[in-house]
Amino acid sequence: MTVVSPVRAGTIPASGSVEQPVLPPPISPLRRILKHPRLMHHNRLVALVLAANAALLAHAITGGDWWSRNHIDLAAISGAVLANFALAILIRQQYVINLLFWLATRAPTHWPLRVRWTLGKVYHFGGLHVGGAFAGTIWIFIFTGSITVAALRGDPAISTGLLVVSFALPALLAAVVVMARPGYRARRHDRFERMHRFGGWTALVLFWAQTVLFVRAEGGSLLTAPQIWALALLTASIALPWLRLRKVRVDITRPSSHVALARFNHGVTPFAGSSTAISRRPLWEWHSFANVPAPGESGFRLTISRAGDWTGSFIDDAPSHVWVKGITTAGVANIETLFTKVVYVATGSGIGPVLPHLLARKVPSRLVWATRSPRATYGDALVDEILADQPDATVWDTAERGKPDMVRLAYDAYVAFGAEAVICISNKKLTWEVVHGLERRGIPAYGAIWDS
Repeated sequence: MTVVSPVRAGTIPASGSVEQPVLPPPISPLRRILKHPRLMHHNRLVALVLAANAALLAHAITGGDWWSRNHIDLAAISGAVLANFALAILIRQQYVINLLFWLATRAPTHWPLRVRWTLGKVYHFGGLHVGGAFAGTIWIFIFTGSITVAALRGDPAISTGLLVVSFALPALLAAVVVMARPGYRARRHDRFERMHRFGGWTALVLFWAQTVLFVRAEGGSLLTAPQIWALALLTASIALPWLRLRKVRVDITRPSSHVALARFNHGVTPFAGSSTAISRRPLWEWHSFANVPAPGESGFRLTISRAGDWTGSFIDDAPSHVWVKGITTAGVANIETLFTKVVYVATGSGIGPVLPHLLARKVPSRLVWATRSPRATYGDALVDEILADQPDATVWDTAERGKPDMVRLAYDAYVAFGAEAVICISNKKLTWEVVHGLERRGIPAYGAIWDS
C-alpha cells in the first residue's frame, strides 16, 4: 500500500510495500445483477415513474373512461401532463435537493448497513426528473391527439389558439428530449445545455398559454384553477436561481498550466460538499465546481482543471469577475455521515470535491489520490494542506508510477482503515469502474452518475 506521511514541501515520498489483502469474491449472482450500472437506482426510478404512468394510462383506458364516443376527459389528461412535469422540475430544485440529502442522512450509524447503503443512493433522484420529463412528453402527445379529436368532433370550446399551442408544445418537448439523450449530451454538451434552457423556458411560456386558454375554454376561473397555481409554483422554482444572479470578484492563482485555484469572498461561505455554478456568459453556459471552504475562514475556493475549451480559456485568460447564481446545493459525498468511516478515492482534480469533506472532519476518513505530479500540478500549498489533514493518505504519482489499479487501492485502504464505504470522485469511466468493482463484492461505494 502507498502510505504518505507529512513531508517537506516539494516532495512526495515513495511507497513502501506491505502485504496486500486479497479482493473478496463477487456476491451472489442475483445481487450482482442488481448492482450492475444499468440497474442502478437512477434507472430504477425512471422505470418506477414510467410504470406508474403506464398504470394510470391503463386505468384511463378502462375504468377511468377518459375516452368515449361522446366525451374526452381533457382535464384529466392535462392533469397527468402537469403532474409529470411538476415532478421533473421540482425534483431538480436546489432546496428540494438539499432537503432530500438532509432526510436521507438523518439515519444514525447504528442502523443496519444495508439500510444506510440504500439511503446513500439518494443522489440518484435524477431518475425522477428523467422519468417525469419523458412521461410528461408522452402525455402531451396524448393530449394533443385528444384535443384534435375533440376539435374534429365540433367541440366549440377548442379554439384555434389552443390547437396551435397544443401542436407547438409536443414538437418543442420532443426536441428537448432527443437532445437530452446521454450520448448526445456527452458529445454536444453546450448545445444540450442551451436547448434545455431556452427550450425549457419557451415550453413554460407555451404551457402558460395552453393552460390559460384551456381553463377559459372549460369555463373555469383563472384565480381558482389548480393548474394555474401549480404553474405559478413551477415558474417560481425555475426563476429562483436566476433571481440570485450576480457578478462577483474572483482571485485566481495558477500553480500550473493545468489548474486554476479560484478564491471567492463575496459574503458567502457555503457548506462543505456543496457546489457553485459560475459563468462568463450567463445566458449561454454554466459550469459547476465543488466548493472548498476552509474551516474558520470566510469565502471559499474552487479547483478548476483543464478539461475542455471553457476551463482551458478560464485558466489561460483568468477573469477578474464571474457570474454566480442559484443556491448552494449538496453533492454526492454528503452521504458520508451515514457511515462510521469512509475512504475517499480521487483522481486528478477530483481532489477538489473531496478536500472540503476532509477539512470538515465530520466523519473519520482516509484519502486515496492518484494524480500526475501532485506538487508540480497543484502547488506545494495545496498538497501540504492535504497531507497535514491526511498524514496516512495514499498518493499515487502517475507520472512516476503509471496508472494504478484503483479498485485495488480503494479496497486496500478500505480494509486497512476499517471503513464502511468508499466514495469515488473521478472521471466517468473510472468512477463506474471503482463503484461497480466494489459493489459487486459487497462493499458500499458511491460516485457521480452524470445524469445532468
